[in-house]
Amino acid sequence: MARHLITSALPYINGIKHLGNMVGSMLPADVYARYLRQRGHEVLYICATDEHGTPAELAAKDAGLPVDTFCSEQHLAQKAIYDGFSLCFDYFGRSSSEQNRELTQHFARKLNENGFIEERAIRQVFSIADDRFLPDRYIVGTCPHCGYDKARGDQCENCTRVLDPTDLIDARSAISGSSELEVRETKHLFLLQSKLQGEVEQWINANGDQWPTLASSIARKWLTEGLQDRSITRDLEWGVPVPADVWPELAAEGKVFYVWFDAPIEYIGATKEWADQEPGARDWKSWWYEAEDVRYTEFMAKDNVPFHSVMFPATQIGTREPWKRVDFLKAFNWLTYYGGKFSTSQQRGIFTDAALELLPADYWRYFLMANAPESDDTSFTWELFSSSVNKDLADTLGNFVNRVLSFSRKRFGDEVPAGAAAGEAEVRLGEQIAELLAEYEGHMEALQFRKAAAALRALWSAGNSYLEEKAPWLEIKTDKEAAALTLRTAMNLIHLYAVVSEPFIPASAKAMRGAFALAEDTKTWVSPEEARALDTVAAGTAFTVPPVLFAKITEDDLESYRERFGGGDSGQ
Repeated sequence: MARHLITSALPYINGIKHLGNMVGSMLPADVYARYLRQRGHEVLYICATDEHGTPAELAAKDAGLPVDTFCSEQHLAQKAIYDGFSLCFDYFGRSSSEQNRELTQHFARKLNENGFIEERAIRQVFSIADDRFLPDRYIVGTCPHCGYDKARGDQCENCTRVLDPTDLIDARSAISGSSELEVRETKHLFLLQSKLQGEVEQWINANGDQWPTLASSIARKWLTEGLQDRSITRDLEWGVPVPADVWPELAAEGKVFYVWFDAPIEYIGATKEWADQEPGARDWKSWWYEAEDVRYTEFMAKDNVPFHSVMFPATQIGTREPWKRVDFLKAFNWLTYYGGKFSTSQQRGIFTDAALELLPADYWRYFLMANAPESDDTSFTWELFSSSVNKDLADTLGNFVNRVLSFSRKRFGDEVPAGAAAGEAEVRLGEQIAELLAEYEGHMEALQFRKAAAALRALWSAGNSYLEEKAPWLEIKTDKEAAALTLRTAMNLIHLYAVVSEPFIPASAKAMRGAFALAEDTKTWVSPEEARALDTVAAGTAFTVPPVLFAKITEDDLESYRERFGGGDSGQ
Protein backbone atom coordinates (compact mmCIF):
# COMPACT_ATOMS: atom_id res chain seq x y z
CA MET A 1 0.00 0.00 0.00
CA ALA A 2 1.14 3.57 -0.72
CA ARG A 3 2.09 6.17 1.87
CA HIS A 4 -0.17 9.20 1.63
CA LEU A 5 0.75 12.61 3.05
CA ILE A 6 -2.27 14.92 3.30
CA THR A 7 -2.34 18.57 4.31
CA SER A 8 -5.18 21.08 4.38
CA ALA A 9 -4.72 24.85 4.32
CA LEU A 10 -3.90 26.15 7.79
CA PRO A 11 -6.88 27.90 9.42
CA TYR A 12 -5.92 31.38 10.53
CA ILE A 13 -5.80 32.02 14.25
CA ASN A 14 -7.82 35.24 14.47
CA GLY A 15 -11.29 33.72 14.88
CA ILE A 16 -13.64 30.78 14.48
CA LYS A 17 -13.91 29.67 10.85
CA HIS A 18 -17.11 29.60 8.79
CA LEU A 19 -18.50 26.68 6.80
CA GLY A 20 -16.76 27.90 3.64
CA ASN A 21 -13.38 27.45 5.33
CA MET A 22 -14.42 23.98 6.43
CA VAL A 23 -15.55 22.72 3.01
CA GLY A 24 -12.66 24.38 1.19
CA SER A 25 -9.87 22.51 2.94
CA MET A 26 -10.14 20.56 6.19
CA LEU A 27 -13.32 18.54 5.63
CA PRO A 28 -12.52 17.11 2.16
CA ALA A 29 -9.01 16.30 3.40
CA ASP A 30 -10.58 14.41 6.30
CA VAL A 31 -12.98 12.50 4.03
CA TYR A 32 -10.11 11.50 1.75
CA ALA A 33 -7.84 10.53 4.66
CA ARG A 34 -10.57 8.36 6.18
CA TYR A 35 -11.20 6.66 2.85
CA LEU A 36 -7.51 5.91 2.27
CA ARG A 37 -7.10 4.50 5.78
CA GLN A 38 -10.09 2.23 5.22
CA ARG A 39 -8.51 0.98 2.01
CA GLY A 40 -5.38 -0.03 3.94
CA HIS A 41 -3.01 2.82 3.03
CA GLU A 42 -0.58 4.43 5.45
CA VAL A 43 -1.82 7.99 5.90
CA LEU A 44 -0.45 11.06 7.66
CA TYR A 45 -2.94 13.95 7.80
CA ILE A 46 -1.30 17.14 9.04
CA CYS A 47 -2.79 20.55 9.81
CA ALA A 48 -2.12 23.46 12.20
CA THR A 49 -3.25 26.91 13.17
CA ASP A 50 -1.57 29.71 11.19
CA GLU A 51 -0.54 32.08 13.98
CA HIS A 52 1.76 34.78 12.62
CA GLY A 53 1.07 38.00 10.76
CA THR A 54 -0.61 41.32 11.35
CA PRO A 55 -4.20 40.05 11.87
CA ALA A 56 -3.06 37.91 14.81
CA GLU A 57 -1.48 40.90 16.54
CA LEU A 58 -4.52 43.10 15.88
CA ALA A 59 -6.97 40.44 17.08
CA ALA A 60 -4.93 39.95 20.26
CA LYS A 61 -4.92 43.72 20.81
CA ASP A 62 -8.70 43.86 20.41
CA ALA A 63 -9.04 40.98 22.88
CA GLY A 64 -6.76 42.74 25.36
CA LEU A 65 -4.39 39.78 25.52
CA PRO A 66 -0.69 39.19 24.84
CA VAL A 67 -0.47 37.74 21.35
CA ASP A 68 1.03 34.42 22.50
CA THR A 69 -1.76 33.97 25.07
CA PHE A 70 -4.39 34.87 22.50
CA CYS A 71 -3.00 32.37 20.00
CA SER A 72 -2.83 29.60 22.59
CA GLU A 73 -6.47 30.12 23.55
CA GLN A 74 -7.63 30.34 19.95
CA HIS A 75 -5.71 27.20 19.00
CA LEU A 76 -7.56 25.24 21.68
CA ALA A 77 -10.91 26.77 20.69
CA GLN A 78 -10.44 25.87 17.04
CA LYS A 79 -9.17 22.38 17.83
CA ALA A 80 -12.30 21.71 19.94
CA ILE A 81 -14.52 22.61 16.98
CA TYR A 82 -12.57 20.42 14.59
CA ASP A 83 -12.87 17.56 17.06
CA GLY A 84 -16.61 18.26 17.06
CA PHE A 85 -16.64 17.85 13.29
CA SER A 86 -14.79 14.51 13.71
CA LEU A 87 -11.76 15.68 11.75
CA CYS A 88 -9.18 12.90 11.99
CA PHE A 89 -5.90 14.85 11.98
CA ASP A 90 -2.89 12.76 12.86
CA TYR A 91 -1.55 16.00 14.26
CA PHE A 92 -2.91 19.54 14.58
CA GLY A 93 0.03 21.81 15.28
CA ARG A 94 0.90 25.50 15.60
CA SER A 95 2.97 27.62 13.24
CA SER A 96 4.43 29.39 16.29
CA SER A 97 6.14 26.16 17.36
CA GLU A 98 9.87 25.92 17.91
CA GLN A 99 10.02 23.27 15.20
CA ASN A 100 8.59 25.66 12.64
CA ARG A 101 10.90 28.46 13.77
CA GLU A 102 13.94 26.24 13.23
CA LEU A 103 12.78 24.97 9.86
CA THR A 104 11.79 28.42 8.58
CA GLN A 105 15.21 29.82 9.50
CA HIS A 106 16.84 26.77 7.89
CA PHE A 107 14.96 27.38 4.64
CA ALA A 108 15.95 31.05 4.68
CA ARG A 109 19.61 30.23 5.25
CA LYS A 110 19.65 27.73 2.39
CA LEU A 111 17.90 30.12 0.02
CA ASN A 112 20.40 32.80 0.93
CA GLU A 113 23.37 30.47 0.42
CA ASN A 114 22.06 29.66 -3.05
CA GLY A 115 21.60 33.29 -4.06
CA PHE A 116 17.80 33.45 -3.91
CA ILE A 117 17.40 36.02 -1.11
CA GLU A 118 18.36 39.66 -1.45
CA GLU A 119 18.32 42.55 1.01
CA ARG A 120 16.59 45.60 -0.47
CA ALA A 121 15.77 49.11 0.73
CA ILE A 122 12.11 50.10 0.45
CA ARG A 123 10.04 53.07 1.61
CA GLN A 124 7.54 52.30 4.35
CA VAL A 125 5.23 54.15 6.74
CA PHE A 126 6.76 54.88 10.15
CA SER A 127 4.70 55.78 13.23
CA ILE A 128 6.47 58.37 15.38
CA ALA A 129 4.19 57.71 18.36
CA ASP A 130 4.74 53.96 18.22
CA ASP A 131 8.42 54.30 17.23
CA ARG A 132 8.10 51.54 14.64
CA PHE A 133 7.51 50.84 10.99
CA LEU A 134 3.93 49.79 10.32
CA PRO A 135 2.86 46.92 8.05
CA ASP A 136 0.07 47.96 5.70
CA ARG A 137 -2.64 46.41 7.87
CA TYR A 138 -1.47 48.46 10.86
CA ILE A 139 -2.52 51.63 9.05
CA VAL A 140 -6.20 52.58 8.96
CA GLY A 141 -8.07 55.52 7.53
CA THR A 142 -10.85 56.57 5.20
CA CYS A 143 -11.13 54.86 1.81
CA PRO A 144 -10.78 57.40 -1.01
CA HIS A 145 -13.17 55.37 -3.17
CA CYS A 146 -16.16 54.64 -0.92
CA GLY A 147 -15.59 56.76 2.20
CA TYR A 148 -15.43 53.79 4.58
CA ASP A 149 -13.62 55.13 7.67
CA LYS A 150 -12.01 51.85 8.81
CA ALA A 151 -10.20 50.91 5.60
CA ARG A 152 -6.82 49.20 6.01
CA GLY A 153 -3.61 50.18 4.29
CA ASP A 154 -3.73 47.13 2.04
CA GLN A 155 -7.44 46.89 1.19
CA CYS A 156 -10.83 48.40 1.96
CA GLU A 157 -13.05 45.71 3.48
CA ASN A 158 -16.15 47.65 2.43
CA CYS A 159 -15.57 48.10 -1.32
CA THR A 160 -12.72 45.53 -1.62
CA ARG A 161 -10.45 47.98 -3.52
CA VAL A 162 -6.74 47.22 -3.15
CA LEU A 163 -5.03 50.20 -1.51
CA ASP A 164 -1.64 51.61 -0.68
CA PRO A 165 -1.23 53.18 2.78
CA THR A 166 -0.61 56.56 1.16
CA ASP A 167 -4.04 56.34 -0.52
CA LEU A 168 -5.86 56.59 2.80
CA ILE A 169 -7.46 59.84 3.96
CA ASP A 170 -6.69 60.75 7.60
CA ALA A 171 -4.36 57.74 7.91
CA ARG A 172 -3.52 56.69 11.45
CA SER A 173 -1.80 53.90 13.36
CA ALA A 174 -4.00 50.92 14.26
CA ILE A 175 -1.88 50.51 17.40
CA SER A 176 -1.98 53.95 18.98
CA GLY A 177 -4.43 55.83 16.78
CA SER A 178 -1.77 58.44 16.14
CA SER A 179 -1.75 60.25 12.79
CA GLU A 180 1.92 61.20 13.22
CA LEU A 181 3.08 59.11 10.29
CA GLU A 182 5.87 59.58 7.81
CA VAL A 183 7.45 57.56 5.02
CA ARG A 184 10.98 56.36 5.74
CA GLU A 185 13.45 54.01 4.13
CA THR A 186 13.97 50.56 5.66
CA LYS A 187 15.44 47.25 4.56
CA HIS A 188 13.69 43.92 3.97
CA LEU A 189 14.53 40.51 2.57
CA PHE A 190 13.18 39.52 -0.84
CA LEU A 191 12.75 36.02 -2.23
CA LEU A 192 14.03 36.19 -5.82
CA GLN A 193 11.21 34.25 -7.43
CA SER A 194 12.12 35.73 -10.80
CA LYS A 195 15.36 33.68 -10.76
CA LEU A 196 13.36 30.52 -10.01
CA GLN A 197 10.64 31.03 -12.64
CA GLY A 198 12.07 28.56 -15.14
CA GLU A 199 12.41 25.76 -12.59
CA VAL A 200 8.95 26.36 -11.12
CA GLU A 201 7.47 26.41 -14.61
CA GLN A 202 9.23 23.17 -15.52
CA TRP A 203 7.94 21.53 -12.34
CA ILE A 204 4.34 22.69 -12.91
CA ASN A 205 4.45 21.56 -16.54
CA ALA A 206 5.51 18.12 -15.33
CA ASN A 207 2.91 17.87 -12.55
CA GLY A 208 0.13 20.41 -13.05
CA ASP A 209 -1.75 18.45 -15.70
CA GLN A 210 -2.72 15.96 -12.99
CA TRP A 211 -4.37 18.71 -10.92
CA PRO A 212 -7.96 19.89 -11.26
CA THR A 213 -8.37 22.67 -13.84
CA LEU A 214 -9.06 25.24 -11.12
CA ALA A 215 -5.65 24.69 -9.49
CA SER A 216 -3.57 24.31 -12.65
CA SER A 217 -5.11 27.34 -14.37
CA ILE A 218 -4.39 29.61 -11.40
CA ALA A 219 -0.79 28.40 -11.20
CA ARG A 220 -0.21 28.88 -14.92
CA LYS A 221 -1.80 32.35 -14.85
CA TRP A 222 0.79 33.43 -12.29
CA LEU A 223 3.57 31.97 -14.39
CA THR A 224 2.30 33.69 -17.53
CA GLU A 225 2.29 37.03 -15.74
CA GLY A 226 5.87 36.35 -14.57
CA LEU A 227 6.99 35.59 -11.03
CA GLN A 228 7.84 38.71 -9.07
CA ASP A 229 10.46 39.00 -6.35
CA ARG A 230 8.53 39.08 -3.08
CA SER A 231 9.32 40.63 0.27
CA ILE A 232 9.47 37.87 2.89
CA THR A 233 10.00 39.96 6.04
CA ARG A 234 7.78 42.30 8.06
CA ASP A 235 8.06 44.72 10.98
CA LEU A 236 6.14 42.81 13.63
CA GLU A 237 6.70 41.71 17.20
CA TRP A 238 5.16 38.28 16.61
CA GLY A 239 6.66 35.89 14.09
CA VAL A 240 9.70 33.80 13.20
CA PRO A 241 12.67 36.13 13.72
CA VAL A 242 15.25 36.72 11.03
CA PRO A 243 18.37 34.75 12.11
CA ALA A 244 20.98 37.10 13.57
CA ASP A 245 23.90 35.01 12.33
CA VAL A 246 22.96 35.81 8.72
CA TRP A 247 21.29 39.22 8.89
CA PRO A 248 22.44 40.86 12.16
CA GLU A 249 21.18 44.35 11.24
CA LEU A 250 17.70 43.18 10.35
CA ALA A 251 17.55 40.92 13.38
CA ALA A 252 18.49 43.84 15.60
CA GLU A 253 15.62 45.82 14.08
CA GLY A 254 13.21 43.01 15.04
CA LYS A 255 12.32 41.87 11.54
CA VAL A 256 10.31 38.65 11.30
CA PHE A 257 9.45 36.47 8.34
CA TYR A 258 6.27 37.17 6.40
CA VAL A 259 3.46 34.81 7.42
CA TRP A 260 3.14 33.45 3.88
CA PHE A 261 6.80 32.41 3.99
CA ASP A 262 6.63 30.46 7.24
CA ALA A 263 3.04 29.13 7.09
CA PRO A 264 3.56 26.47 4.36
CA ILE A 265 6.79 25.41 6.03
CA GLU A 266 4.62 24.61 9.05
CA TYR A 267 3.31 21.55 7.20
CA ILE A 268 6.81 20.18 7.70
CA GLY A 269 7.09 21.81 11.12
CA ALA A 270 3.86 20.21 12.33
CA THR A 271 5.07 16.83 11.08
CA LYS A 272 8.20 17.30 13.20
CA GLU A 273 5.97 18.34 16.14
CA TRP A 274 4.09 15.05 15.63
CA ALA A 275 7.32 13.05 15.51
CA ASP A 276 8.78 14.80 18.56
CA GLN A 277 5.84 13.55 20.64
CA GLU A 278 7.31 10.05 20.39
CA PRO A 279 11.07 10.45 19.86
CA GLY A 280 12.59 7.50 18.04
CA ALA A 281 9.21 6.00 17.16
CA ARG A 282 8.22 8.47 14.45
CA ASP A 283 10.33 9.65 11.54
CA TRP A 284 9.19 13.02 10.20
CA LYS A 285 11.92 13.20 7.57
CA SER A 286 10.74 10.04 5.81
CA TRP A 287 7.56 11.96 4.89
CA TRP A 288 9.27 15.10 3.61
CA TYR A 289 12.92 14.54 2.73
CA GLU A 290 13.83 12.22 -0.15
CA ALA A 291 10.29 10.84 0.24
CA GLU A 292 9.96 9.20 -3.15
CA ASP A 293 7.46 6.61 -1.90
CA VAL A 294 5.06 9.30 -0.59
CA ARG A 295 2.09 10.70 -2.50
CA TYR A 296 1.42 14.23 -1.24
CA THR A 297 -2.06 15.76 -1.62
CA GLU A 298 -2.96 19.33 -0.60
CA PHE A 299 -6.48 20.71 -0.05
CA MET A 300 -7.28 24.43 -0.19
CA ALA A 301 -9.62 27.16 -1.41
CA LYS A 302 -8.72 28.88 -4.66
CA ASP A 303 -7.28 32.02 -3.02
CA ASN A 304 -4.54 29.88 -1.45
CA VAL A 305 -3.49 28.23 -4.72
CA PRO A 306 -0.86 30.80 -5.83
CA PHE A 307 1.10 30.44 -2.60
CA HIS A 308 1.00 26.64 -2.64
CA SER A 309 1.52 26.11 -6.36
CA VAL A 310 4.18 28.79 -6.92
CA MET A 311 5.65 30.44 -3.83
CA PHE A 312 6.09 27.39 -1.59
CA PRO A 313 7.45 25.18 -4.42
CA ALA A 314 9.84 28.01 -5.36
CA THR A 315 10.97 28.10 -1.74
CA GLN A 316 11.50 24.33 -1.71
CA ILE A 317 13.30 24.30 -5.05
CA GLY A 318 15.57 27.18 -4.04
CA THR A 319 16.94 25.31 -1.03
CA ARG A 320 18.53 22.79 -3.42
CA GLU A 321 17.42 20.10 -0.98
CA PRO A 322 15.11 17.15 -1.82
CA TRP A 323 11.98 18.36 -0.04
CA LYS A 324 8.75 16.61 -1.00
CA ARG A 325 6.58 18.77 -3.26
CA VAL A 326 2.86 18.38 -3.81
CA ASP A 327 1.71 15.67 -6.21
CA PHE A 328 -1.98 16.59 -6.33
CA LEU A 329 -3.40 20.00 -5.45
CA LYS A 330 -7.16 19.88 -4.86
CA ALA A 331 -8.63 23.38 -4.99
CA PHE A 332 -12.16 24.54 -4.25
CA ASN A 333 -14.26 27.52 -5.25
CA TRP A 334 -16.28 29.54 -2.72
CA LEU A 335 -19.18 28.49 -0.55
CA THR A 336 -21.37 31.60 -0.43
CA TYR A 337 -24.36 32.44 1.77
CA TYR A 338 -27.40 33.11 -0.40
CA GLY A 339 -24.97 34.21 -3.09
CA GLY A 340 -23.09 36.68 -0.86
CA LYS A 341 -19.91 36.48 1.17
CA PHE A 342 -19.81 35.12 4.69
CA SER A 343 -19.16 38.05 7.06
CA THR A 344 -18.34 38.00 10.75
CA SER A 345 -18.81 41.76 11.19
CA GLN A 346 -22.23 41.70 9.52
CA GLN A 347 -23.26 38.43 11.26
CA ARG A 348 -23.91 36.89 7.88
CA GLY A 349 -23.69 33.14 7.38
CA ILE A 350 -22.99 30.13 9.57
CA PHE A 351 -19.78 29.66 11.47
CA THR A 352 -18.55 26.28 12.58
CA ASP A 353 -19.23 26.72 16.30
CA ALA A 354 -22.83 27.78 15.66
CA ALA A 355 -23.32 24.91 13.19
CA LEU A 356 -22.45 22.35 15.86
CA GLU A 357 -24.81 24.05 18.33
CA LEU A 358 -27.69 23.53 15.90
CA LEU A 359 -27.20 20.01 14.58
CA PRO A 360 -24.81 17.04 14.79
CA ALA A 361 -21.65 17.15 12.68
CA ASP A 362 -22.77 14.46 10.22
CA TYR A 363 -25.60 16.68 8.92
CA TRP A 364 -23.04 19.34 7.98
CA ARG A 365 -20.39 16.92 6.77
CA TYR A 366 -22.73 15.23 4.33
CA PHE A 367 -24.34 18.42 3.05
CA LEU A 368 -21.05 20.23 2.52
CA MET A 369 -19.42 17.37 0.64
CA ALA A 370 -22.52 16.57 -1.42
CA ASN A 371 -22.57 20.23 -2.47
CA ALA A 372 -18.81 20.90 -2.47
CA PRO A 373 -17.86 23.95 -4.60
CA GLU A 374 -15.63 22.00 -6.95
CA SER A 375 -16.44 23.26 -10.45
CA ASP A 376 -18.28 26.45 -9.43
CA ASP A 377 -19.19 28.43 -6.35
CA THR A 378 -21.96 26.87 -4.24
CA SER A 379 -24.60 29.04 -2.61
CA PHE A 380 -25.65 27.85 0.81
CA THR A 381 -29.35 28.32 1.51
CA TRP A 382 -31.32 26.92 4.40
CA GLU A 383 -33.82 25.55 1.89
CA LEU A 384 -31.14 23.56 0.05
CA PHE A 385 -29.64 22.38 3.33
CA SER A 386 -32.95 21.14 4.75
CA SER A 387 -33.89 19.45 1.47
CA SER A 388 -30.57 17.58 1.38
CA VAL A 389 -30.79 16.52 5.02
CA ASN A 390 -34.44 15.51 4.88
CA LYS A 391 -34.38 13.66 1.55
CA ASP A 392 -30.95 12.05 1.59
CA LEU A 393 -30.13 11.50 5.25
CA ALA A 394 -33.51 11.25 6.99
CA ASP A 395 -35.65 9.61 4.28
CA THR A 396 -33.25 7.64 2.11
CA LEU A 397 -30.76 6.37 4.72
CA GLY A 398 -32.16 6.92 8.19
CA ASN A 399 -35.68 5.71 7.42
CA PHE A 400 -34.32 2.62 5.66
CA VAL A 401 -32.26 1.64 8.70
CA ASN A 402 -35.10 2.23 11.15
CA ARG A 403 -37.89 0.52 9.22
CA VAL A 404 -35.80 -2.59 8.43
CA LEU A 405 -34.54 -3.15 11.96
CA SER A 406 -37.81 -2.19 13.67
CA PHE A 407 -39.95 -4.41 11.43
CA SER A 408 -37.58 -7.37 11.74
CA ARG A 409 -37.47 -7.12 15.53
CA LYS A 410 -41.26 -6.90 15.68
CA ARG A 411 -41.81 -9.96 13.48
CA PHE A 412 -38.70 -12.12 14.03
CA GLY A 413 -37.19 -11.00 17.34
CA ASP A 414 -33.73 -9.63 18.17
CA GLU A 415 -31.69 -11.82 15.82
CA VAL A 416 -31.14 -11.59 12.08
CA PRO A 417 -33.69 -14.00 10.52
CA ALA A 418 -32.55 -16.87 8.31
CA GLY A 419 -35.25 -17.31 5.72
CA ALA A 420 -34.89 -18.63 2.20
CA ALA A 421 -31.80 -18.73 0.01
CA ALA A 422 -31.03 -15.70 -2.14
CA GLY A 423 -33.20 -15.47 -5.23
CA GLU A 424 -33.24 -13.54 -8.48
CA ALA A 425 -33.98 -10.19 -6.82
CA GLU A 426 -31.03 -10.58 -4.44
CA VAL A 427 -28.65 -11.53 -7.23
CA ARG A 428 -29.80 -8.52 -9.23
CA LEU A 429 -29.40 -6.29 -6.17
CA GLY A 430 -25.88 -7.63 -5.55
CA GLU A 431 -24.85 -6.78 -9.11
CA GLN A 432 -26.27 -3.26 -8.75
CA ILE A 433 -24.54 -2.69 -5.42
CA ALA A 434 -21.20 -3.92 -6.80
CA GLU A 435 -21.50 -1.56 -9.76
CA LEU A 436 -22.43 1.45 -7.62
CA LEU A 437 -19.69 0.72 -5.11
CA ALA A 438 -17.08 0.56 -7.88
CA GLU A 439 -18.37 3.90 -9.14
CA TYR A 440 -18.11 5.34 -5.62
CA GLU A 441 -14.53 4.10 -5.27
CA GLY A 442 -13.59 5.63 -8.62
CA HIS A 443 -14.88 9.06 -7.64
CA MET A 444 -13.12 8.89 -4.28
CA GLU A 445 -9.83 7.93 -5.93
CA ALA A 446 -10.24 10.90 -8.29
CA LEU A 447 -11.13 13.24 -5.40
CA GLN A 448 -14.47 14.08 -7.04
CA PHE A 449 -16.46 14.53 -3.86
CA ARG A 450 -19.83 15.64 -5.23
CA LYS A 451 -19.86 12.66 -7.58
CA ALA A 452 -18.76 10.37 -4.75
CA ALA A 453 -21.61 11.64 -2.57
CA ALA A 454 -24.05 11.07 -5.44
CA ALA A 455 -22.80 7.48 -5.83
CA LEU A 456 -23.13 6.94 -2.08
CA ARG A 457 -26.69 8.30 -2.19
CA ALA A 458 -27.42 5.92 -5.08
CA LEU A 459 -26.21 3.02 -2.94
CA TRP A 460 -28.65 4.05 -0.21
CA SER A 461 -31.46 4.44 -2.76
CA ALA A 462 -30.84 0.94 -4.12
CA GLY A 463 -31.76 -0.48 -0.72
CA ASN A 464 -35.02 1.42 -0.68
CA SER A 465 -35.89 0.26 -4.19
CA TYR A 466 -35.20 -3.34 -3.19
CA LEU A 467 -37.37 -2.99 -0.12
CA GLU A 468 -40.24 -1.51 -2.11
CA GLU A 469 -39.93 -4.28 -4.72
CA LYS A 470 -39.92 -7.11 -2.17
CA ALA A 471 -42.39 -5.46 0.29
CA PRO A 472 -41.66 -7.71 3.29
CA TRP A 473 -44.69 -6.27 5.11
CA LEU A 474 -46.78 -8.02 2.42
CA GLU A 475 -44.51 -11.05 1.97
CA ILE A 476 -44.85 -12.03 5.60
CA LYS A 477 -48.58 -12.57 5.16
CA THR A 478 -48.04 -15.35 2.64
CA ASP A 479 -44.38 -16.41 2.80
CA LYS A 480 -42.56 -15.86 6.08
CA GLU A 481 -39.31 -17.37 4.73
CA ALA A 482 -39.27 -14.92 1.81
CA ALA A 483 -39.85 -11.99 4.17
CA ALA A 484 -36.99 -13.18 6.37
CA LEU A 485 -34.68 -13.31 3.33
CA THR A 486 -35.64 -9.75 2.37
CA LEU A 487 -34.92 -8.45 5.86
CA ARG A 488 -31.64 -10.36 6.19
CA THR A 489 -30.52 -8.93 2.85
CA ALA A 490 -31.55 -5.43 3.91
CA MET A 491 -29.62 -5.80 7.17
CA ASN A 492 -26.52 -6.69 5.19
CA LEU A 493 -27.07 -3.52 3.20
CA ILE A 494 -27.16 -1.55 6.45
CA HIS A 495 -23.81 -3.01 7.48
CA LEU A 496 -22.39 -2.26 4.03
CA TYR A 497 -23.67 1.32 4.28
CA ALA A 498 -22.00 1.64 7.69
CA VAL A 499 -18.63 0.67 6.25
CA VAL A 500 -18.64 2.69 3.04
CA SER A 501 -20.39 5.79 4.45
CA GLU A 502 -17.83 6.27 7.21
CA PRO A 503 -15.70 8.87 5.34
CA PHE A 504 -18.72 11.16 5.02
CA ILE A 505 -20.79 10.47 8.16
CA PRO A 506 -18.51 8.74 10.70
CA ALA A 507 -20.73 9.03 13.79
CA SER A 508 -23.81 7.70 11.99
CA ALA A 509 -21.75 4.95 10.38
CA LYS A 510 -20.56 3.89 13.82
CA ALA A 511 -24.15 3.76 15.09
CA MET A 512 -25.24 1.61 12.13
CA ARG A 513 -22.31 -0.73 12.54
CA GLY A 514 -22.90 -0.98 16.27
CA ALA A 515 -26.45 -2.24 15.70
CA PHE A 516 -25.06 -5.72 14.94
CA ALA A 517 -23.40 -7.86 17.61
CA LEU A 518 -20.80 -9.37 15.30
CA ALA A 519 -18.10 -11.36 17.10
CA GLU A 520 -15.31 -9.91 14.94
CA ASP A 521 -16.38 -6.88 12.96
CA THR A 522 -12.91 -5.90 11.77
CA LYS A 523 -13.75 -5.25 8.13
CA THR A 524 -12.39 -1.83 7.15
CA TRP A 525 -13.71 -1.87 3.59
CA VAL A 526 -15.93 -3.95 1.36
CA SER A 527 -14.80 -4.53 -2.21
CA PRO A 528 -17.39 -4.54 -5.01
CA GLU A 529 -16.88 -8.31 -5.36
CA GLU A 530 -17.47 -8.86 -1.63
CA ALA A 531 -20.44 -6.52 -1.66
CA ARG A 532 -22.12 -8.59 -4.38
CA ALA A 533 -22.68 -11.46 -1.93
CA LEU A 534 -24.38 -9.35 0.78
CA ASP A 535 -23.62 -11.97 3.43
CA THR A 536 -21.42 -10.28 6.04
CA VAL A 537 -24.15 -10.36 8.70
CA ALA A 538 -25.18 -13.97 9.14
CA ALA A 539 -28.53 -15.29 10.27
CA GLY A 540 -28.71 -15.55 14.05
CA THR A 541 -26.63 -12.40 14.67
CA ALA A 542 -28.12 -10.36 17.50
CA PHE A 543 -29.01 -6.77 16.70
CA THR A 544 -30.51 -3.67 18.27
CA VAL A 545 -32.47 -0.77 16.81
CA PRO A 546 -30.39 2.42 17.17
CA PRO A 547 -32.02 5.77 17.97
CA VAL A 548 -33.26 7.76 14.98
CA LEU A 549 -30.15 8.58 12.96
CA PHE A 550 -31.36 11.84 11.42
CA ALA A 551 -34.20 14.02 12.63
CA LYS A 552 -35.96 16.00 9.92
CA ILE A 553 -35.61 19.76 9.75
CA THR A 554 -39.05 21.32 10.10
CA GLU A 555 -40.46 24.56 8.70
CA ASP A 556 -40.32 26.01 12.22
CA ASP A 557 -36.64 25.09 12.39
CA LEU A 558 -36.03 26.79 9.06
CA GLU A 559 -37.76 29.95 10.14
CA SER A 560 -35.69 30.15 13.33
CA TYR A 561 -32.47 29.56 11.36
CA ARG A 562 -33.29 32.29 8.85
CA GLU A 563 -34.19 34.68 11.63
CA ARG A 564 -30.94 34.02 13.49
CA PHE A 565 -28.52 33.89 10.56
CA GLY A 566 -30.22 35.92 7.83
CA GLY A 567 -30.96 34.90 4.27
CA GLY A 568 -34.00 34.09 2.21
CA ASP A 569 -36.93 36.49 2.37
CA SER A 570 -35.35 38.44 5.22
CA GLY A 571 -33.26 40.25 2.60
CA GLN A 572 -30.19 40.09 4.83
